[in-house]
Amino acid sequence: MSTGIIVSYDGTPNDEDALAYGKLLQRTGATIALAYVRHSREFDPAREAVAQDDAERRLAQGAEWLGQPEIATHIVVAASTGQGLRDLAVAEKAHVIVFGSDYRTSPGRVEPGTTARFLIESGKFAVAIAPAGLRARHDGRFGTLAVIDDGDPAARQTAESLATALGTTISPTATSGDVGLIVVGSSPGAADGHVLLSGVTRGVLENARAAVFIIPRNRPLDFARSPSEFTPG
Repeated sequence: MSTGIIVSYDGTPNDEDALAYGKLLQRTGATIALAYVRHSREFDPAREAVAQDDAERRLAQGAEWLGQPEIATHIVVAASTGQGLRDLAVAEKAHVIVFGSDYRTSPGRVEPGTTARFLIESGKFAVAIAPAGLRARHDGRFGTLAVIDDGDPAARQTAESLATALGTTISPTATSGDVGLIVVGSSPGAADGHVLLSGVTRGVLENARAAVFIIPRNRPLDFARSPSEFTPG
């Protein structure tokens, strides 16, 4: 089974950045699916039909943007967007959830929104965040990769797997101008399978102008196969 990726998409411009990121990751051979979270069902059947149609239209718009009309899509009903995506990832055995940056983020910068922060803090899944504006400037390639491992070998193992799958190299520094993706590991204080970013790592990411891929501690991803030791939950 190839590594499964869920792209969170609601039709906004910054979520088109997430689509662009997902499409780039798809070059590894990973499967991707789109997900939209509704927060409640309507009691009135007519209003429910309208809400469901709106969700379906948004996902169809995302599939059209990707040029993949047959891509798998999921409409989730959950009070919390983060919990809805988390439950979907568990059900689908996905390993990565992709987001666009917060809508107020300056072009080229990366800033996780509320839902992305929730999933980063809850651990269990890799969280990928696209820089604002990626939709307009990507050329189908990431450039080189970089690693901020913070003592967690899972980050470098994942980066090496990604570099091989994407046909690129790993830069010795995350600040190099040609770096398009930074793989981030968790600090030693994180429990296995959870994410904890050190102050130094957060400082680097605040100035990063590349996509970010955050790995739970000791949970490497192998893009040649799904690692049996990685069990979301």
